[in-house]
Amino acid sequence: MALEKTLVILKPDAVARRLAGRIISRFEDKGFSIAALKYMKIDAALADKHYAEHKEKPFFPSLTKFITSGPVIVLALEGVDAVPVIRKMVGATNGRAAEPGSIRGDFGMSRGFNLIHASDSPESAERELNLFFKPEDFIHSGDQAGLSWNYEWTNGKPD
Repeated sequence: MALEKTLVILKPDAVARRLAGRIISRFEDKGFSIAALKYMKIDAALADKHYAEHKEKPFFPSLTKFITSGPVIVLALEGVDAVPVIRKMVGATNGRAAEPGSIRGDFGMSRGFNLIHASDSPESAERELNLFFKPEDFIHSGDQAGLSWNYEWTNGKPD
């Protein structure tokens, strides 16, 4: 088990529907720490970089149009196995197909308006975190006091 940081974006529909607090609370309730947070509007250039792996796909224009359509909340979340655990919490892309109890399963009804982005691998997380945050933005990283109440520790590592 590894302590990881990952990127989560509460997309324009989550912000417009005023779900941000409820969604962020789920991550905190699970035991993740917020290492950095920004409320921002993503411009076209940043959207192109963020979704670069989809550039040649037919849905690329709709992705960038949607993510730039309104304000978002960008978070760097930290915890043990953050990437896979958060992906499971987020749920399937299409809210109608997502499991109840997941964020999309509880709040989503659409494939396109899917509320939230979460990095899909540690490598993607590192690339995406570097797009949205500078090193000095991480003002709450490695909070051992908070972590000590969420994990058992074995040989100095969270378990």
